[in-house]
Formats: sequence, C-alpha cells, structure tokens
Amino acid sequence: MKKTGVIFLILLGLLVLFDKLIMPLYISQGSVKVVPDVANMDYDDAAQKLRLAGFEAIKSYHVRYLSNVDSNIVISQMPQAGMEVKPGRNVYLVVNRREKPSVPMPDLVGRPEFDARQAAARMDIPLLGVQVSTVTNPEENGRVLSQSIPPQTMVKSGTSASIIVGRYEASTQGTKKIALPDVLGMSLAQAQQVIADAGLTMGKVTTEYSALLVPNTVISQKPAVGSYLSPEQPVELTVVTAE
Repeated sequence: MKKTGVIFLILLGLLVLFDKLIMPLYISQGSVKVVPDVANMDYDDAAQKLRLAGFEAIKSYHVRYLSNVDSNIVISQMPQAGMEVKPGRNVYLVVNRREKPSVPMPDLVGRPEFDARQAAARMDIPLLGVQVSTVTNPEENGRVLSQSIPPQTMVKSGTSASIIVGRYEASTQGTKKIALPDVLGMSLAQAQQVIADAGLTMGKVTTEYSALLVPNTVISQKPAVGSYLSPEQPVELTVVTAE
C-alpha cells in the first residue's frame, strides 16, 4: 500500500508540474500578437501604444529629408500593421530626418526657363522670383540669363532662389545702346564703378540675407548681363547682407 501511495504522489506531482509549468511555457512559445497600426502618429505616442501591446519601438530615419513632414511623425513601420509576430519583438519606426540636407546649387544659366525650374525642383530649391529682361539676341529668348545663387554653392534643401529670363526684342534703329557688363560676384563699390565706366546709370540697390555668401557681394543685376540699355536706363543691383 505504501508503495502504491508513493507512486500515486509522484504521478500527481508530475501532473501538477506539467499543468503549471510545462504547458504554459509550451503555449507561450507558440503564441503570436498582432502588430498595431502606428503610422502617422507622434513617435512617443506610437512607442507607448506598441509597449502596451507587448512590443518594443526602435527609431530609424528616412533615407531622404521630406520638407512637408514633421520630424517626430511616424512615416512607416516594420513589421507592418496587422502582421502576427512573437510578443516582445522590436518594431522599427521610420521618422523624418531632423535637419535639412545641404545640396549644390545647379547651374541654370543658358537653360530654358522650364528646364531650369525642373533642375531646381529636383534639388528641392524653389524658384520664387523669376524676372524678365529684354535681350537683343534671339537665341537668349526664354533662357536663364542669371541666377541669385552661384552654381555649386552649398545651400540647405528648401532654400529659395531667383532667376532672370531673357525676352527678345529687336533693337530700335538709330538709338544708342550700351551692353550691360557682368558685375555678378563683384563688391558693390566695384560694380558701381564698372557700370559708371560703361556710361550707364546706377539704380536701386537692394539687399538679400545669406549666411553662406560674402557680405556686400553682388548676386543679381537687373537688367541681366549682356542686355542693351540706353544711357539713362538705370541698372538695379542686389547685394548680400549678413544681417
């Protein structure tokens, strides 16, 4: 009888061990959870939602800077929402880069206006200021004559620029015309002297802020380089200011 009782107790102990320890472990190893959808949420809120669902959020960054997306908004997630995965798995949340990348300013001079706009747009440099200047050479009609930011200058993505586009008009016979010299890149004093030596009149001088270019440097002239002007027609300049 004693031997039978001992065997019974051993079997009972094994049954309890199987029910309380082995079975829960077996069941948990085979369990899965559904990944919640956290796209377009604030990263901190998304991480908390994942944590409550039994997952761990890991932040990663988008390969390119997106100008219209806040830096703390979840753009995408991996694994994707609705997938069944093991509990405790890492979920990678992709957010926008915090800083705008620097890009080289493309060379737009000589290009048709449409092509110039496309080239600037590819670098995320909007052309907000497009001026028109009269030209006597028909080959310059509709083409970029000058640009406010010199080519290859490193600028932040999203920085705006301006261009001057030629508009062809045949020169009037019998009227004295003077070709406007190129003063881009000169100091204001040098440019004023060159314009005066050419027999032309100085007009309005405006300033434009830039942290990248040398202060007091001419970055735009109106009309554009090579335009034919009457002596009394004023030449307007734009120069850099650091303030």
